[in-house]
Amino acid sequence: MMVLSLILSFVFIVLAIIHFNWVLGGNFGLSVALPTNEQGIRVLHPKKADSAIVGAGLLTFGLFYLNTSGFVMFRLPEWIYSYGGWIIPAIFFLRAIGEFKYIGFFKKIKHTPFGKMDTKLFSPLCLLIAVIGILIQLFQ
Repeated sequence: MMVLSLILSFVFIVLAIIHFNWVLGGNFGLSVALPTNEQGIRVLHPKKADSAIVGAGLLTFGLFYLNTSGFVMFRLPEWIYSYGGWIIPAIFFLRAIGEFKYIGFFKKIKHTPFGKMDTKLFSPLCLLIAVIGILIQLFQ
């Protein structure tokens, strides 16, 4: 389970860095990171503060799994491990399912740049994160 926890920690920290890059004005992956309608118009318009909040959450998840791995040890209340260990995979499982129009495996709009990346990378990654998180919880 240590290896799986370290993998999740690495994934979350990389995702956090990407989000913080956007906060600082970078544009790595930004052109395909937000859903658009069929005409190419973005349906979400996040502000830098939104990216900072998501980045902070992803970094927190990364630190959670770094701690779960035993590689580093933070002293946290036991309930954080119990609830956090289930909440994080649930978030990413729901993200993988999506909202049925623009995001997730069951989206209707699939042929936009975001839709294609969501099908190839974003939703499968979310599902993988959820499955690994559940495995960690079950076998810890």
